[in-house]
Amino acid sequence: MDLPARVSDWLLHLVTSQRAVAHVVIDAEQLVTSTGGDLHNYGLTGLVNRVPASVQLPFLEGLLPLPETPFVIPSMEMPNGRVADVHLLAEADATWMVLLDVTAEHGEARKVQQKAYDMTLLSQREAKLMAKLEVAHRELTAAHRELTESRAALLVTHNRLEQELREAERYVRAILPAPMLEPFAVDWRYVPSTELGGDSLGYHWVDPEHFAVYLLDVCGHGVGSALLSVAVANTLRTGAMSGTDFRRPGDVLSALNQAYQMDRHNDMYLTIWYGVYEPSTRRLRYATAGHPPPIAVRGARGERGVTAALKAKGPVLGVLPGVRYVAEECTLDVRDRLYLFSDGVYEITTPDGTMLEFALFEEALARPMVDDVSELDGLLAFARDAHGAPTLEDDFSIIRMAF
Repeated sequence: MDLPARVSDWLLHLVTSQRAVAHVVIDAEQLVTSTGGDLHNYGLTGLVNRVPASVQLPFLEGLLPLPETPFVIPSMEMPNGRVADVHLLAEADATWMVLLDVTAEHGEARKVQQKAYDMTLLSQREAKLMAKLEVAHRELTAAHRELTESRAALLVTHNRLEQELREAERYVRAILPAPMLEPFAVDWRYVPSTELGGDSLGYHWVDPEHFAVYLLDVCGHGVGSALLSVAVANTLRTGAMSGTDFRRPGDVLSALNQAYQMDRHNDMYLTIWYGVYEPSTRRLRYATAGHPPPIAVRGARGERGVTAALKAKGPVLGVLPGVRYVAEECTLDVRDRLYLFSDGVYEITTPDGTMLEFALFEEALARPMVDDVSELDGLLAFARDAHGAPTLEDDFSIIRMAF
């Protein structure tokens, strides 16, 4: 730009002071080689050199090597809750990951998003609800412009919008499946951090021999995230993807990835775990798109269980078109309990500002069960106690299957 050095230095100072610039350098073997900048701002001060980047930065799973450069992941939530644009640039044999803080912009965008109601659903009831939400949004926008002239009209519209929002919340809960006891026990808890969250879950029989179970987490919170999570859940619930065998988890996630690319869904992406259980063989086949691995707990009811994570690999859904997801499988024992959850169940900020240790959450899963006490209610109470407040920072979504 042919700027004088003083002007260039001032521009650089503006970026570093306002955007909390930090960087991580990753070599051709996908190992962290060096770090710098304001990593503390993002809760990433514990990065270790010569350790795989995907282990320390899970959101990079499946992104390296870069499909193109530069590559940008907008508005990625960091471990401490800050939000950053993640810029990935190839330089020689290394990949530079540069973080720019956009927490303030993300917060403002989320406020606007709360007012945007654009729900596309599969049933007549969903279509009617969509129309009412769009009308309410237009009326609310008009009322804001005319606030000085008509405070009474704004209040009426606001009250009606609140009623519509509660109706939307009731609908989101209405599509969640009922708990079941036979031929195995399945139960869940869903507690969004706001009226409408970005999580959804479900399970159903694909056919008499195959039982599908899934849990997904759309980035962000509020109406926009809830609309996308409900749309994806309904796609799975109704089998609305022609040519897809819903007994094959890898094929299901590959088809969903093509259908829900973020450039067609308001730059929103999601994580999801999808499994298919075959009771006759006790075989569970599963695939993941950037979602936390479920934990299987084996042991008698009154004893402390042994935990094992059901790990699989796959990038977040909606970011990279054409990805082929690969399924893993395992065999479940009659004494096993399987817990499928979103990251809001264990990524909990404690009253002193630190994050809850994952080992403590895992210990809570493995502890002996007490008669007449719901395990899931106990886990919710554990999370609230760890956070020090009844309202959690992220959606609390968990499914428990007992065999």
